[in-house]
Amino acid sequence: MFEFVVDDKVVLKLLDTHFADQLFELTDSCRAYLKEWLPWVDGTMSVEDTKSYIEETKNQFASNSGFQAGIWCQGNIAGVIGFQGMNLSNRSTSIGYWLGERYRGSGVMTRSCKAFVEYAFTELNINRVEIRCAEKNLRSRAIPERLGFTREGVIREAEWLYDHYVDHVVYGILAKEWI
Repeated sequence: MFEFVVDDKVVLKLLDTHFADQLFELTDSCRAYLKEWLPWVDGTMSVEDTKSYIEETKNQFASNSGFQAGIWCQGNIAGVIGFQGMNLSNRSTSIGYWLGERYRGSGVMTRSCKAFVEYAFTELNINRVEIRCAEKNLRSRAIPERLGFTREGVIREAEWLYDHYVDHVVYGILAKEWI
């Protein structure tokens, strides 16, 4: 099972169904906050929905196409970070993430993303890591910018978010650029 110690406060652990109650509670407690940028929130209405999601992530891990990890901050689940669409033949992947409202502004996500990028380059032999963020989600965009990613462009109307489309800013970094 994947477990990665980021620092003395943050640990990343592969999602498992025994985390479902805690993960659903976090999702439910900041539903309005998450819904501003994440299209799946309305589809997560019960612990069973969260368990189904976790089972999907376990299948993703088993098929070697990425994985999702819970972000644990001082023993509490604070959010999720994951490799989306891992393409081993091209040695590329994309990182997606979300963080509970009470954990924002503490550097937890920046440190978690940094650890994930480092893991991708050193352990998975990935050459390219990408992060896509809604153009107006400035907090999310600040993370790849802080980590030295290059802004590569904008994908127009990339995601349907309940009642409107949002554009995505694409950031990328290559193994040779990672310090």
